[in-house]
Amino acid sequence: TGSAITSSCIGLGNSLTPPAGQAGRPVPGYKVTVIDDDMQKVKPRILGNIVVRLPLPPGAALSLWQNHDLFKELYFTKFPGYYDTMDAGFVDEEGFVYIMSRSDDVINVAGHRLSAGALEEAVLLHPSVGDCAVVGQEDSLKGAVPLALCVLKNGVHKSKEAIVSEIVKLVRGNIGPVAAFRNVLFVGALPKTRSGKIPRSSLAKLANGKPYKITATIEDPEVFIEIEKQVEEARRARKGMSD
Repeated sequence: TGSAITSSCIGLGNSLTPPAGQAGRPVPGYKVTVIDDDMQKVKPRILGNIVVRLPLPPGAALSLWQNHDLFKELYFTKFPGYYDTMDAGFVDEEGFVYIMSRSDDVINVAGHRLSAGALEEAVLLHPSVGDCAVVGQEDSLKGAVPLALCVLKNGVHKSKEAIVSEIVKLVRGNIGPVAAFRNVLFVGALPKTRSGKIPRSSLAKLANGKPYKITATIEDPEVFIEIEKQVEEARRARKGMSD
């Protein structure tokens, strides 16, 4: 875009003490809105796709270098008439924009769109959890349910069953029962890029038994193999219980 889409904009009279977690209000020239996958505007505080109504203001890019077709496909095809930021979030009653996660990190649980980032924040409230990644696991009834891959802190002596029960209560209290959250898998480590990002897309494919890609930016590729073993063991254990 060549400039910020949202900002504090103090010079325009915006609050010096805005709500926690917001990314500011839209900068003049950007008509930011939040829509669902059917391009319908959603109500305040409902998670959706953050888009900008066209035209974009002067200074925004007009194309990608030597690839105008990709430019149109990436940013303007999914939601005609809008620039797709590819971010998921919501707008509150005062017009503040909240960025919750990338659009492909949204888990659709029985029609309810849930942010993987928000679920992770709730799980990380547990004092025994040092790191966490939440991905969607395919479910025949709900379409998908959240699966939390958790790394415990050193020196934790509480039973894993007790920790899982407490995590489930935390998620229900912070996100709500619509999350249908109950699946937790404890792992030794999470795969991360050199910049510290968790490749949720690859982890989601792994969790669903699909082929996944390990990019060259992953610090320790062996972590994937270890998690795959644990996912398979958990799947066999569940199958054994159902049999």
